[in-house]
Amino acid sequence: MPMPGLQEPHSPASGPGPGPGRGRCRVPGARLTVEPLVFLSMLALVLQAPLSTQYIFQRISSELGFSGNRSRGCNKSQGSQAQLEKDVETLTSHWNLYINVGGFAVGLFSATLLGPWSDRVGRRPILILPGIGLALQAAVYLIVMYEELPVRFLLIGRLLSGLLGDFNTILAGCFSYIADISDKPSRTFRVAVLEACLGMAGMFGSIIGGQWSKAQGYIIPFWLVLALNVATVIYAFVFIKESVTVKRPGKLLTMEHYRAVYRLYSSGQETGRRHRLCLYALSLFIVVTVHFGVKDILILFELSSPLCWRSDQIGYGSAVEHLTYLSSLLALKMMQYCLGDSWIAEVGLLSNMAGLVTFSVAATSTVMFTGHGMFMDVVPIKRADLDVAVLSTGALFASVACVESACSLVSTLVFSSLYPATLHFMKGFTFLFGAALLLIPAGIIG
Repeated sequence: MPMPGLQEPHSPASGPGPGPGRGRCRVPGARLTVEPLVFLSMLALVLQAPLSTQYIFQRISSELGFSGNRSRGCNKSQGSQAQLEKDVETLTSHWNLYINVGGFAVGLFSATLLGPWSDRVGRRPILILPGIGLALQAAVYLIVMYEELPVRFLLIGRLLSGLLGDFNTILAGCFSYIADISDKPSRTFRVAVLEACLGMAGMFGSIIGGQWSKAQGYIIPFWLVLALNVATVIYAFVFIKESVTVKRPGKLLTMEHYRAVYRLYSSGQETGRRHRLCLYALSLFIVVTVHFGVKDILILFELSSPLCWRSDQIGYGSAVEHLTYLSSLLALKMMQYCLGDSWIAEVGLLSNMAGLVTFSVAATSTVMFTGHGMFMDVVPIKRADLDVAVLSTGALFASVACVESACSLVSTLVFSSLYPATLHFMKGFTFLFGAALLLIPAGIIG
């Protein structure tokens, strides 16, 4: 959707004029490019996240002597068992916090380096390096599981992944690649197609992971995680063509990359454009922070009473939620004929808030599945707005990667700390907190 004061720069096809479009490879049509890369990487992530959380939950339960309460019909635990359940949830939440904060903190700095660097050397290197890091992380997790090492050793794999860019770098790199090769009229839909790839991968990965872990535990499915991450590296190396056609030598370890991101928000453009960029970034930051934060605690909420879901039920719930990525793509395409992007985003935020409120009061599986099905994905719209505001440069890549890495870091710090702290008075309070936060981007967009 065209925004006042945010006109598209001249592309190479329109003339030799200067602008950020120089050196980009514009590809007409909807040719398959980074979509399989997003699918494979997301499939690995969706398999890994619940498996690792359930593994930590199981290990801590075993160490503390908590046998679970599913055998008692999953009623609320009483006495010592109730306290043990809270201790297990608290420790699992804290270990998720420590592991994720370590990875996200490292990834925040590495993504900032890789973004502007890719503007000089090309996009392919920063699509390959994070895949290597994620493969190393999966290998470390397998070693910890097979050798039954202390849970803290999982942090080593997480740090390796963050050092090489992490999943957020792959994701931001793919969106930046699409911005390189597409024009403004097709960009929102192509970004939504990438989001749909995330949804399809999430849906299949949730079902596969839930059923597989129910049948064979948590270790064997992790071999598929490793294989998928290796496959993303191979695909990026063999099949992705470079979208930056004019390459220049550039150093990776230099403060100039951080200064480029700072200048993006502080100077070098009209005041109106800079303000809109800051507002778009803030909206995206809050929406993705709530999304990531809810993901961090949702599995713990489902594992414990009063739901006590099994791994296959967790998989089905996640599959229903990821199915909304596909329904969001269809709804986005249909609503674009009669509504502007901002109105579509408002509708999506309203559905997200309704889903979070439903989670907060869920005491049965039916209500929980209903909450999963309420979400509509609004991230493609805000990504597209941010793409236009940043004008598709290397700073775009660094900016989006930084925003999402910061979201991951802040969401883990806030939600994984708030959840155990509020268990004693309202287990679903954290979901209500997330719904309240979404009022901020709703007001900004309005």
